[in-house]
Amino acid sequence: MLLKDASFFIFIIMKKKTIVLGASTKPERYSNMAVNLLNGEKHPTIAFGIKPGRIGDTTIETEFPKAADADTVTLYLGPNNQEAYLEQIIQLKPRRVIFNPGTENPLFYEKLRAQNIEVLEACTLVLLRTGQY
Repeated sequence: MLLKDASFFIFIIMKKKTIVLGASTKPERYSNMAVNLLNGEKHPTIAFGIKPGRIGDTTIETEFPKAADADTVTLYLGPNNQEAYLEQIIQLKPRRVIFNPGTENPLFYEKLRAQNIEVLEACTLVLLRTGQY
């Protein structure tokens, strides 16, 4: 019984608080799919977008989150729309920032790496579905 309890405890600790930047209420959008999949995998998730709304049980925040304990920021904003959030993301001090397809931004990578923030060019949906998240 103790081993079972210990492995359950480790499982809970491994869940990563994620901020989804560029969240959309439109179900066909990858950011929407990511919020749903993160929630389905029981990752604490904060959705941030320019328009208020809901994705399932998650409210889309329209003010940039101040979650000091965010492990991951996953971007669904093109490079032209990222600039406004660069300093705010750095101030969060996440462990990593995931640049999903279409969000690649080498100038942003340099600034993040200078702050010891891991940069991933990857697809959040694929990472989650393949157990690599």
